[in-house]
Formats: sequence, structure tokens, C-alpha cells
Amino acid sequence: MLEISEKTNLLEQKSYRYQLQDVAEPNLYRDVYNYEEVPRVAFNHRRVPIGMPDEIWITDTTFRDGQQSIEPYTVDQIVDLFKLISRLGGPFGIIRQTEFFVYSEKDREAIARCQDLGLKFPEITTWIRAKKEDYKLVRDLGITETGILVSCSDYHIFKKMNMTRKQAMEQYLATVAMAFEEGVVPRCHLEDVTRADFYGFVVPFVNELMKMSEDAGIPVKIRACDTMGYGVPYTEAALPRSVAGIIYGLQHYSDVKSEHLEWHGHNDFYKAVANASTAWLYGACAVNCSLLGIGERTGNTPLEAMVMEYASLRGSTDGMDTTAISEIADYYTNVIGYDIPPMQPFVGRNFNVTRAGIHADGLMKDEEIYNIFNTRKLLNRKPSVMVGKDSGLAGIAYWINDTYGLEGDEAIDKHSELVASLKEWIDGEYAHGRQTTLSNQEMEKKIEELSGGKYKML
Repeated sequence: MLEISEKTNLLEQKSYRYQLQDVAEPNLYRDVYNYEEVPRVAFNHRRVPIGMPDEIWITDTTFRDGQQSIEPYTVDQIVDLFKLISRLGGPFGIIRQTEFFVYSEKDREAIARCQDLGLKFPEITTWIRAKKEDYKLVRDLGITETGILVSCSDYHIFKKMNMTRKQAMEQYLATVAMAFEEGVVPRCHLEDVTRADFYGFVVPFVNELMKMSEDAGIPVKIRACDTMGYGVPYTEAALPRSVAGIIYGLQHYSDVKSEHLEWHGHNDFYKAVANASTAWLYGACAVNCSLLGIGERTGNTPLEAMVMEYASLRGSTDGMDTTAISEIADYYTNVIGYDIPPMQPFVGRNFNVTRAGIHADGLMKDEEIYNIFNTRKLLNRKPSVMVGKDSGLAGIAYWINDTYGLEGDEAIDKHSELVASLKEWIDGEYAHGRQTTLSNQEMEKKIEELSGGKYKML
């Protein structure tokens, strides 16, 4: 049968209606996932078209997945971070939603206090167990959407749940029916989709969800979860690892609308950001992230990274306040006590700090030479240098000017007598076996001494 596609406005064949394959033995894709070896990437040379939606946005899982790998946030911390996320996402809600647990009194207090703020974005959603009482709890809290777990690989269905595919599907559909009874929009988390039989289970299951959704008059959202970080962004890669193939297939074979399609990825193979961007490019409106990428094992897709990806792909921040990223980083460091890796992009204390003298020389001439963008404007973080054995005269001069706020005629250059004396002292430190960079306090004390008190310790 031929139908006009709403997405492409072209006649397309609509005969691809895959049926559930209720296999007796699990398909574990051992040719790809041999547990004794690094997982392999297979290619089938099938290209799917790029199809970025008219709108794309970010959803947040800081208070759900993010809390599963660190000490849980206090209620006050959740409220503070919620406000910062709202400010970062801007008035148009580029950070559209954030999800909460609802199990404990603390969870519910945090939800209530965030609701009381009256902020339009991010919308509060939840993640619950597939129990009728949990759906009632969500409804009573005034929340209209919740995530539910629907594991879809045979690793989970056979090995964890001890079910057949048919039994798992029936249980999941009954769970979604409970959500409809309570008038709650279900967001189905397709756990471990990158090890699932896409045409034998995922597509037939999602097709049934779409039928139920149409009958109930309530949308069903689909979150494709790359639970183990196995997804790859490569063109012409084969399923089940192809991110583009998963997103395209859910749209093309299951008629999932872009606005109901979301990607959730983990960073086990360093591909979380690239995979999330690929999901956007191939038709998912939403990518699910957490602040600083904190989450299970190696973490989720970092939310601040996707803010920058959004701006790169759209050519605009669309009202997002990117300076909030630095405030979020400061909050994690100074209030929560979280140790951010110093080289982590955008949030680490050294992400725009150089130790190399030749780089510092370039920064003095024009910071654009060695700074990724105007970090003063976009992140309220000026580029800086650290003084060590490789800093050189230019690095020392840059550090002095930056630390003491010397500009114009007051600024010193690398030919200054003070810089030369300081360089001689630094070289002596390393000649006697020092291995670490010099602290600000050490530098300031020595500068006060060498300058005869002109530049006092700050």
C-alpha cells in the first residue's frame, strides 16, 4: 500500500509492518558483543536520510539517573539546581523537561518546592515503577507525564526478567494501559535498545504502543535508551548499534512522531555527545542529559555539552543563558562538594587554562588564537594560564597581568625585569626537583618580594 508521508511529502510503501518474533532462544548478537572482546561495529552500507526536526530540545535526568551514581542531593540542592537549569534553558524552554523520583517523602517535597517556584520550564516529569499505585501518586502530584521502564533486549528479557518476548510485551502493554487509565502520558524507556532485536521486538512492540495511543487519545513518548553506551554515530553502520538507524526506524516503521521521540545515551565508549547529536540530526526532537554528565558508570550525556551542540547546529543559543553553566559548576564544587575533573570541557577549572609558554604568548597577542570561543562572554570565564616549568616568559607575564588586572599602560610584557627575575626563580625551583605547578599564593608572595612590595599578595 502507498501513502503520502507527512515527513517527506512523498509516496512511500507502508507494507513494512513487522510482527513480533517470539524466539525460543535469546538473540545476544554474539558476533558483535563477544563479552571477551571489545564490541565490534558492523556496517551494512544502508544510508538513512538526515531529517532534523523543526524544533529540537534537551530534557534532563539530573535528579533521576544523575542521583543514582553520587550521594543523593538534598531538597535545597535540588531546588537550587532546578532554578539554575531553568535559567540556563531560557524563556523558550530549550531545556524542556526534568524528571524526578517520587518514592520517598524527600522526593515529593523536592517536587512540591520546585512546583511552587511557578517556572514554566523545565516541566517536571517523573520516573516510576510499573505499579498502579505509582500512577495514582503521579496524578495526585499534578504531573502529567511519567517515564516507565520497558527493557527491550534479550539480555534483559531472557536473562534478567526470565520471560519470553511475548510475555514481556504483554506486561509492558498492560503497564501502559494503567497509565492511560489515570490520564498520564507514558514515556516508555526502551532500555538497552542498542542490543535489542530491532525488527523482531522493538518495532512490533512500538507499533502496538502506537495503536493503543491512538485508541486512548493519549500520546505515548518513546525514549530510546543506549543503556551501555554501545551506540555509534557512523553513517552506514548496522543495527542494533546504529543511532541513525534506530531513530529512522522508529519513525519510518512505527510512525513515532519526532516530538515524541527522545534519545538517552551513556558515555561508556566516549560517544555520548556524538550519539545525541546524531539522534537530533536523524529525527529525534529530544536528547536526554544530566548536569556535568553525572550518571550510571561513565555517566550520561552532559547537559552543558548539548547546550553547546544546540548552538552549533542551530546557529543561535535561542535565549539560553550559557553563563549559568559556570554557576552550576561553582555550585557543584562549593556547595555540593563534587570534584569536577579539572580538564572537563566548559566546567572544569582548567578547561581554558594553558601551561604552555608558546600558548600564553599567543593569548597575550590575541586570545582568539588559543581560546575556543569568547569564554568571558558565553561562560563568564576568562582564559588563563598556570605557571610551571614550561610557562616561559610570556606565560609568566600573562599570569601577572591576569591575576593583578593590569591592562593598557600598566600591563607588563615578557621583557620586564620582574618577569625575568621570576623566571629565574621558577627555573631554580624545577632544577631542584619540583614536579608540580606553582600555586597562586606562592607566585603572589614571590612577586611581592621581587617587586619591593609594589604588587602585594591578593
